[in-house]
Amino acid sequence: MPALALSASVRRATVADAAALAALVNQAYAVEHFFVDGDRTNPAEIEQLMTNGTFLVLDHHERVGATVYVTIESSKAYFGMLAVHSELRGHGLGTRLVRIAEAVAEAAGCTAMTMKIVNLREELGRWYRSLGYREVRTAPYTHRPIKQACHFVEMEHPLGMRAVLAA
Repeated sequence: MPALALSASVRRATVADAAALAALVNQAYAVEHFFVDGDRTNPAEIEQLMTNGTFLVLDHHERVGATVYVTIESSKAYFGMLAVHSELRGHGLGTRLVRIAEAVAEAAGCTAMTMKIVNLREELGRWYRSLGYREVRTAPYTHRPIKQACHFVEMEHPLGMRAVLAA
């Protein structure tokens, strides 16, 4: 595989990135159109989420190449909207961003990272389990109108010493 021209570090997104972040997330989540209607997000929602958390961004050729949203919730952190541009998939960028999100959470004193996937995306469950995430509960899917019955599967991964002891 040829080398990718990626930024050397991950940066925090700004409000000026909202439209690019929404476009990237919608591109990455278009695969879900078989069970939901509409886009995953929009620039206004991205801006609103920035008031409670952070979008971490990996740039590629001066544009957003990959992103993940992280928020700290007491002793636990949450990540979502993990998205990698279609041209960049298969290079480990999703794993890299998940691990960076975990490091941010651990540095903030969190003992666990949480996230959720839709049960119909079975490939995601397998991938997150390979990263050490385990199912902890289910929750109703209420984000967008659905074409097919589905629900969220909430997953969790221990951080810090909890991760070491769980291994």
